[in-house]
Amino acid sequence: MANAVGSQCPAPMKATSNGVFQGDSPLDFALPLAILQICLVVVLTRVLAFLLKPLRQPRVIAEIVGGILLGPSALGRNKSYLSTVFPAKSLTVLDTLANLGLLFFLFLVGLELDPKSLRRTGKKAIGIAIAGISLPFMLGIGTSFALRATISKGADGPPFLIFMGVALSITAFPVLARILAELKLLTTDVGQMAMSAAAVNDVAAWILLALAIALSGTGRSPLVSLWVLLCGCGFVVCCIFIVPPIFKWTAKRCPEGVLVPKEGPFAGALVEKVEDLISGLFLPLYFVSSGLKTNVATIHGLQSWGLLVLVIFTACFGKVVAGIK
Repeated sequence: MANAVGSQCPAPMKATSNGVFQGDSPLDFALPLAILQICLVVVLTRVLAFLLKPLRQPRVIAEIVGGILLGPSALGRNKSYLSTVFPAKSLTVLDTLANLGLLFFLFLVGLELDPKSLRRTGKKAIGIAIAGISLPFMLGIGTSFALRATISKGADGPPFLIFMGVALSITAFPVLARILAELKLLTTDVGQMAMSAAAVNDVAAWILLALAIALSGTGRSPLVSLWVLLCGCGFVVCCIFIVPPIFKWTAKRCPEGVLVPKEGPFAGALVEKVEDLISGLFLPLYFVSSGLKTNVATIHGLQSWGLLVLVIFTACFGKVVAGIK
């Protein structure tokens, strides 16, 4: 049994090779292959960003499009290329680097945000968040009926309705942060209001998604979703009421640099040193990795393309109209 299970699992990749002159192919090893993938991602996304610059598109759009071009939708249709440059066993390493890039980027975003400004925009941000999720959520439910009548006839009713409502109403927090940071709007009142509204939007969307999972009943107890929700709420409460006093107590007894104070030159110097590395090298991997998992070629027929246009239009229309004062 152990041999049968082991034969079905792909062999793990070794880190480094002995070199071409010793008869090894560098692409059979994790580190050389990761370097090649990063170089391809950086070069292609920079070229696409240059081409899209006259259209005033942010770099994140170029990175998502680059991932689609590198993935099974375009270049990945050549199976030899896909198995050589982006084999399935290498995606774990790529996703790990991508998540690390996202983690450090969001850390830098939090470092640049001013909590006092967030408090000033709190009421407006909540109002914008409620409007920004309500109308798109209702439009998403309406769209789900069209999908169930055509290509998703076997979908379960209530979970599918909630899932489509969440999918069309959620705000991609990392994408929004990347766009605002690139436009130099992250530290402005407008940018911080948008980030606050997106945070509220995300919390509500994840709660609804947990509800959809609980209603689906796919072998999982509803108590699991409730437990995840309570843990998330407990984490937020802990970060608001318990962690800050501990940090303040530690900051008074530790030399400068143990923590990252908002005041003083340390935070600015840290952002200046790390931002280019994270935004220019590691963060594009996160958005490209999502494109690598997308296969546009699976959309066949006029009906499927029409439904795709309907979903995109509904999502954009709901967000734009809901955001108008």
